[in-house]
Amino acid sequence: MNPVFDLAAVGLLVVVTAVLGFSGVRLSRTTGDFFVASRSVGSVWNASAISGEYLSAGTFLGLAGLVLLSGSEGFWFPIGYAAGYLLVLLFVAAPLRRSGAYTIPDFVEARLESRAARRITSVVVLMIGWLYIVPQLHGASLALGVVADVPRWTGAVVVATLVAGIVAAGGMRAITAVQAFQYWLKLTALLVPAVFLLVALSQGGRDLDPAAIFPAADGPGAVDTYATVSLLLALLLGTIGLPHVLVRFYTSPNGGSARRTTVVVIVLIGAFYAVSSTMGLIARVVAPDLAVRGLADTVVLALPSRLLPGVVGELLTALIVAGAFAAFLATSSGLVVSLAGVVSQDVFGGSVRSFRLSAVLCTVVPLAVALLTEPAGLVSSVGAVFVFAASTLSPVLLLGVWWPRLTARGAVAGMVVGAIACGAAFVAGGMIPDADGWGAVLAQPAAWTIPLTTAVIVAVSLSDRAGVPFRVERYLARLHTPDL
Repeated sequence: MNPVFDLAAVGLLVVVTAVLGFSGVRLSRTTGDFFVASRSVGSVWNASAISGEYLSAGTFLGLAGLVLLSGSEGFWFPIGYAAGYLLVLLFVAAPLRRSGAYTIPDFVEARLESRAARRITSVVVLMIGWLYIVPQLHGASLALGVVADVPRWTGAVVVATLVAGIVAAGGMRAITAVQAFQYWLKLTALLVPAVFLLVALSQGGRDLDPAAIFPAADGPGAVDTYATVSLLLALLLGTIGLPHVLVRFYTSPNGGSARRTTVVVIVLIGAFYAVSSTMGLIARVVAPDLAVRGLADTVVLALPSRLLPGVVGELLTALIVAGAFAAFLATSSGLVVSLAGVVSQDVFGGSVRSFRLSAVLCTVVPLAVALLTEPAGLVSSVGAVFVFAASTLSPVLLLGVWWPRLTARGAVAGMVVGAIACGAAFVAGGMIPDADGWGAVLAQPAAWTIPLTTAVIVAVSLSDRAGVPFRVERYLARLHTPDL
C-alpha cells in the first residue's frame, strides 16, 4: 500500500476543511452566529450538515466491519440509526426549535424553571459528548496508522487540532459549511469504490451469493431476541438524546423548517447506510480473513487493493481515507460546538470569547482520554453512547415536550438513576461472564434502563409536593403552536 496517495488525500481534506471553516469566520460576529448560526440555515443545507456530523467513525468504518463480523445482525444498526430520526421528526424537532433555546440545558431550565435541573442536564450532555468524541479520535488514529507508518497518536491530534481551531474561530456558522461538504464527500468516498469493487467482482467470476454471505445458521432464528430489541430501543431513543444532533435544529428558521430538515436527513443517511452496508457484503466475500475484532474496522481500507491492485486500487483507498477523516472531523466538530455552547453558558457566562475558550477545553479532554486508552470496536463504542443517551436525556426531553406533570425533581432523579444504572451495567458486563443470559442483559441494558429512568421520572414528579412550574401550560402551548 502506497502511503503517498493516502497522506495527500488527508492533506487535501485538511486544507479544504480549513478553507471552508475559516471562510465562515468573517460571518460569525454575534453570539447567535456562534451558537445557532443566527437560526438561518435552510432545510437541505442543514440536513446535509446534520447527516455529515451524524455519520461518524462507527458508520464509515465500523458498519462494514460489523457486517463482516456479525452478518445479518449488523444491519440492525443502520435500521435503528435511520429510524431514530422518525422519532425526532414526530416528537421533538419542531417543539425544540419553537422553544427558542440555544442548548439542551437552556430548554430544560426554561421548561422546568430550575437551575439544578439545568446543571445536571449540562453534566449529562458533556458525558454524552465526550464519550462520543473519543471513538472518533480512536478511529482517526486507527485509519492513519493503517495507511501510513506514523505514531498512533497522530490521527487523533490532527483531528482534534483542526476541530478546535475551526469551532473556536467561527462556531456553528463556520462548521455548517464544513459538515455539509463532508457528508457529500463521505457518500462519494464509499459509493465510487463500491461501484468499482462490484464491477471487479462481476468480471472476476465471483458473485455475492446470499448463501455464502449469510449462512442459514446465522439467519433470523439465531438472533438473540432480547439483545436485538434492546439495541433497537437504544438506537431509536438514543438519537433523541444526542446533543450535537438536537442543537442543529435550533439553527432552523422555524419549526416547519426543522421538520422538513428531518425528512431530508432520513433520505440522506438512508442512502449512505445502503452504500456502507454494501461494502460490508463485499468484505464477507473478499476479506473473510479480517473478520477478527481489532481488524474488522479496517476492512473498508483494505478492499480496493485486494480487488484492484495497482494505481486504481491505491487511488480508491486514498478516497476512502479522505472520507474516513471527513467522518472524524464532521462528527467531532458537531459535538464540540454543542458542548462549547453548554460550557460557555453554564461556566463562563455565554460570551463569544468564552465560547472560544470552551471549544478548546471540550476538545482537550476527550483527546487526553483517547491518547490514554486503547480503541475498542467503533460501532460498539458508539452504540454504548446511544444507550447512555437513551437512558438519561431522552426520557426527560420527551416528557418535557409532551407531559405537563414533569417536575424538576423528577427529571433530576431520572437522569441520575439512568446514568448510574447504565454505568453499572457496562462495568458489570465487563466483569461477569456471559452465563444464564446475564451477559446480554448487561451488554445491552437499554431494555430495562430506559423504562427504569422513565418510571423514576414519573413517580418522583407525581409525588413532588412542589408541583409543576407555574407557567408550564403557556410554555407547552408555545412548543406546540404551529408556525405562522
